[in-house]
Amino acid sequence: MEINIGGRLLSVGAEGGALVMAIVNVTPDSFFAGSRRQSEAEIATATERAVRDGAGIIDLGGYSSRPGADDVSTEEEFGRLESGFRRVREVAGEAFPVSVDTFRAEVVERLYDRFGAFVVNDISAGELDSAMLRTVGRLGLPYVAMHMRGTPQTMTAQTDYPAERGGVVGEVVRYFVRKAAELREAGVGDWMLDPGFGFAKTPTQNFELLGRMGELAVFGVPILVGLSRKSLIWRTLGTGPEEALNGTSVLNWEALRRGASVLRVHDVREAVETVRLFRAYCAAGRQGL
Repeated sequence: MEINIGGRLLSVGAEGGALVMAIVNVTPDSFFAGSRRQSEAEIATATERAVRDGAGIIDLGGYSSRPGADDVSTEEEFGRLESGFRRVREVAGEAFPVSVDTFRAEVVERLYDRFGAFVVNDISAGELDSAMLRTVGRLGLPYVAMHMRGTPQTMTAQTDYPAERGGVVGEVVRYFVRKAAELREAGVGDWMLDPGFGFAKTPTQNFELLGRMGELAVFGVPILVGLSRKSLIWRTLGTGPEEALNGTSVLNWEALRRGASVLRVHDVREAVETVRLFRAYCAAGRQGL
């Protein structure tokens, strides 16, 4: 599959592999301290490392979406992202693909005016800003729609998915049926779906969703998976985000088995190695080994 970023085609999920999306957070309060980049020097170093280690796209975030995170004004978020975007372009080059993690249409519009096309990665799929889908459609930008309930401040209390309605998987499928229609109506062309691991879901619900993620292939769009160092890993293991790299690699392998096209990660080299091993494993299987 390919997505069009301002006339440049980006291949995702090709030949049993997946695109690795590098997280670069220009925030002081992301849940994994090792991902926080505030100075231009830190952003440059993170960008250089991501490109060197094999990332296919960099995802810039200026608003922490961890559970209970503080709200940030539109102006502050834009300022963080504008500075980060400029530095990424200086280091990685004008042609290197960039994604912006925001749920605000104004931020998208202003960054587009400044830098041109990029991928919009929206944790709310337009639920937190009614202008978002129309803005993305009008600008012709590719879009990531994620499943979430509530906001980062309230989502941990919204994990009730009645069994009689299909539980968490039934909810996610119905959600994307509705979102697919909304995206078509708004004129959004290329889009990806993100099941929203860790957003308004318990650890058990996250594992169930991962195990049945193949059911989301019915939508015919790339599936982006963000499992990196999340609490379903370290709470299960009784550790913390800093000790969750090995668990991340294990679950990323399972996500690839279940059809993931993009892995959004803090640790690029390890994710790239996981993808390479998975591709070799699939190739051996096709040869009957």
